Order: sequence, then structure tokens, then C-alpha cells
Amino acid sequence: MTKSLSLIFLIMIASSCVFSKKKSSKLYIKAQEKAPYNAIIVPGVPYDGLAWSSAMKNRVLWSYYLYENGIAENVIYSGGAVYTKYSEAKVMAEYGKALGIPASNIFLDTLAEHSSENIYYSYLVAKKNGLKKVAFATDPFQAKSLKGMVHKLELPIDLIPLIIDSIDNANYPEPTINGELAIENNFISIKERESFFVRLKGTMGKQILFYEEDLPNERTIKKFRKQGRLMIE
Repeated sequence: MTKSLSLIFLIMIASSCVFSKKKSSKLYIKAQEKAPYNAIIVPGVPYDGLAWSSAMKNRVLWSYYLYENGIAENVIYSGGAVYTKYSEAKVMAEYGKALGIPASNIFLDTLAEHSSENIYYSYLVAKKNGLKKVAFATDPFQAKSLKGMVHKLELPIDLIPLIIDSIDNANYPEPTINGELAIENNFISIKERESFFVRLKGTMGKQILFYEEDLPNERTIKKFRKQGRLMIE
């Protein structure tokens, strides 16, 4: 009985951290109504040099689906060489190009090492390139887990969770890439550079340095200034 209750409890927790299929569909319908977006942000996944994982595959295929169907004009792939020597953003860009997204419509954020950083650093890439209408396109779990950060900081970013049926029904071909193009020299794994608790802080977005102009109010600005989390220009 105890084991059964524990399993049910864990399932309930996991379910609460994922956008439901119905919610994801509603967000996608809203995205269609607001389209086209100048850019979508696609967060990275570690790459082992052999094949893309199911998570990376889904995210890249979703980005291509949104581009192909006119929801997004450009794609910002985000992620550095974090756990392996391959830059996640560069690997995804190679897959995106292999699928059919022109190189001229692909932008990279190679600084992010945590999901919270994927959002903000890619947002800075978008601002730098004049891409004002932006959405975060990823799997339902990650989309929901970062919803709070987007809303708390009042970032002008919409959410477009993955609709798995859409990419499954599209029956896309399996692309091939040259992964060596994404290798970062002098790579050191984040596990060697940072302790578990430092990495946890990064996951929670507590290592990001923000530009004052991007913060929603004076209270947040003062709070982050006290924490030393403002970018010094």
C-alpha cells in the first residue's frame, strides 16, 4: 500500500510539472493566431557525437515544423558545450539546416548552460538582431517549468509547447550531420567546473547576470543589484 501511494504521489508531481495535451494545444492555437513570430527559442540537449537523443530530435523537429508552417520566421538554437564537447546550439543548427531551415534564418546562443539561461541569453540574441516577437518552443515539461520565470521577469516571450502528434504525422526524414563542426576546443565538463549545488543554482537561474533594462520593476532591480546579479556595462 505504501509503495502504491508513493508511486501515485510521484506521478501526480510529474504530471503537475508538464503542460497537458489540452493546454499545449491551446497555447499552439494562440501562437497560430499571433504568428508569425520573428524568432523561436529552442533550448539544447547534450549530444554524444553519435546520434541525437529523442529529446533533441523532438525539439529540432518542432522548430522545423513551426518554421515550415509559417509560425516562426527564424530559429534561435541555444546551448553551449556543457556535458560533452559538442556545442548544443551548433549541433541543433546542423540538424535544422539538414532538415531545410536556411542558415540565414538560424541564430545561435552558445553561452547558456542551464535551461533558465537558454531563455534569457537567447532573448538577448533576439534583441541584438532586432527580433522583437519571440516565443520559447520546447517540450511541455520544460515549457511549464520555465513559465514562472518568464512571467516573473515579465519577459515578452510566449510559450509554444511541443505537439508530438504534429511532428509524428509529418513523417520527417532522418537527417545526417557532421558533428565535428560543433566541437568546442578546450572543453571541460560542467561537472568538473561546478559543484552540484552551484549547478543547482544555475538551473534555478541564480547565476544569470541581467541587464537592468530587462527587469520588470525597481524592486526586482534593487533585489538583483544587492545579489550582484546585474550586468555591469
